[in-house]
Amino acid sequence: MKLVTTLIIARRSPLLQVVKTSVAAVIAWVVASLALQQPLPIFAAIAALLVVQPSVTQSIEKGIERSIGVVAGVVIALGAGQLFGDQSWVILSVIIISVLVAWALRLSAGSANQIPISAMLVLALGGQNAGYAVERIVETIIGALIGLIVNLAIVAPVFVSPARVAVASLTKKTATVLESLARALTTPQSDAELRKLLDDARLLRDLRDAASTALRQGANSLTLNPRRSKHHRMLRRETELFDILTVLVTRTLGMARAIHDRYDTNLMDDPVVISIARELERAAHDLRLRGRAPDERESERPTRELLTLTAPLTVLTPHPQHWILIGSLLEDARRVHEVIVGDSDNG
Repeated sequence: MKLVTTLIIARRSPLLQVVKTSVAAVIAWVVASLALQQPLPIFAAIAALLVVQPSVTQSIEKGIERSIGVVAGVVIALGAGQLFGDQSWVILSVIIISVLVAWALRLSAGSANQIPISAMLVLALGGQNAGYAVERIVETIIGALIGLIVNLAIVAPVFVSPARVAVASLTKKTATVLESLARALTTPQSDAELRKLLDDARLLRDLRDAASTALRQGANSLTLNPRRSKHHRMLRRETELFDILTVLVTRTLGMARAIHDRYDTNLMDDPVVISIARELERAAHDLRLRGRAPDERESERPTRELLTLTAPLTVLTPHPQHWILIGSLLEDARRVHEVIVGDSDNG
């Protein structure tokens, strides 16, 4: 059962991706067969299968990897075949040599795997002359080009929506943790509640990393994409919001750790702490508003004015017992204020 769950992924590839891959392989096979008079253009089909990727950028990378791997593999196979023939020990030796060459040249995994595969196929299919080797290289280039063309022609995929969802999730969770911080400063907390507060804050790092990955994938999907202009503005907005959230995650986690380590119920009696809690509530409110899409802001009237954060707090007399914690919270609250309102550069 465990093996089955390992082999089966949670989300299957889009059907469009399957169709594009099939179409590219078929076209590559036909074109290579007609152009090279080759009845079995296996290299062209394999190249097309590998090159059709979720984004155009990935397709170009795979095309280059495939071409480099094939050229190196064919050269190695050609030399070994002419010198020693196509016996089993020659094929095994070529595989080992190909792996070592890829390792010595520090090639990427795609190119490193392609070298021994190409060399093995060339020897197994009986290619021991220069003409055959050149045809396999040309065949591979044909397949790679067709895979790229198909990926461009058939609705090049765009991954902006997953980035928007990931950033929205990070925004909501960050606002929720800010509210939890405010509640911890005004309501007595048990050890379990303080621990949960810190765990929730630490979870923000995972959400931040997931959003960062989604944004990179979104940016890659727009590179050389005919539909770039339609989605570029949306992705830029999400990237700008993510830059703000990156700072907020650091500050929020710092506040959660400080409260967890130095918590005292006497904090609730300090007027400065109460003011800090009020600022954190406003920060959570304003962050949610800032995370809304422009059309959402127009269709839904906010209960408060957008960006209601007050001026930075000042402390005339430091608390004799909790001045370290209060000072730390003041600095973090000030930075949160600046980042959301935009008083200074993010960092």
